[in-house]
Amino acid sequence: MIMHRSDQALAIHALKSAAPYIRMFKGKTFVVKVGGGVFADENATRVLVEQIAILHFFGVRVVLVHGGGPQLTELSAALGVPVRMVEGRRVTDQKSIDATAMVLNGLINTRVLGICRDLNIDAVGISGVDAGLVRAHKRPPVRLASNGEMIDYGFVGDIDAVDPTVLKKLLDNGLMPVVSPLSADESGTLLNINADTVAAAIGAALAAEKLILCTGAPGILGDLADPGSLVSYTDLRGLKKLRDEGHIADGMLPKAKAIEDAIRGGVRRVHVVSYQAPEGILGEVFTNEGTGTLIVADINALTPAEQQAPP
Repeated sequence: MIMHRSDQALAIHALKSAAPYIRMFKGKTFVVKVGGGVFADENATRVLVEQIAILHFFGVRVVLVHGGGPQLTELSAALGVPVRMVEGRRVTDQKSIDATAMVLNGLINTRVLGICRDLNIDAVGISGVDAGLVRAHKRPPVRLASNGEMIDYGFVGDIDAVDPTVLKKLLDNGLMPVVSPLSADESGTLLNINADTVAAAIGAALAAEKLILCTGAPGILGDLADPGSLVSYTDLRGLKKLRDEGHIADGMLPKAKAIEDAIRGGVRRVHVVSYQAPEGILGEVFTNEGTGTLIVADINALTPAEQQAPP
């Protein structure tokens, strides 16, 4: 491919603009959570991992956490296992937890590692079960606040603690962990935990600079029916207001909880970006305008440049 001089000038300008961010984030830890929806498209998966590769090669310590919901739903249907979602969370019986292990630890994790190998990223696949990374207990039946119904989520876990020792050892040796959220209790019973929840807990345990949630949406929307109503930035108070007004619903509910937990746990900034945009992650990290939604503890701590909404 021949690059014209105008293209060269644009590339050089982009690198110069990104240089302050590269210096700022070199050696810092980012936790990037990728929703399972992207893995349905091989090209979209590769484009996303290519962006993560650039972070890795720029010296960012990246931990990649992945979901696999659509693939799990597809396999469950093929196996004749009924699927039930309650407030964005999956009810998981014994057959479902077996399917979960097949999809998360097998299909998705290995597929991501294959792309990482092709891109020369030294990546290692692990799950919440490995080396006691995520310690959890089976969630007891709960009564829904919305309608009073008692729900037994089955083999779904709530996190007790995260021991990031194995992640730190991998990162210290220049490796990129690719984490499946499948976890276990103290007796080794496998438990399904929402990937956003696991990513937030890992981010807090590592005191990560950023938690980046990659979703099918462009970010958090002020109006669910209007893709153009992107919220460029907000804080915990604004996030609660959006949830109370019904602008955060279904699969975004666990994300909102994960965002709050991450920030209260010490993660400096959380970003919600689209995995469908070829520049979603890089544009969010290396420009003031960003591409998605930035969430912080208090928007008053943002610089004037960061409060500049994109045109």
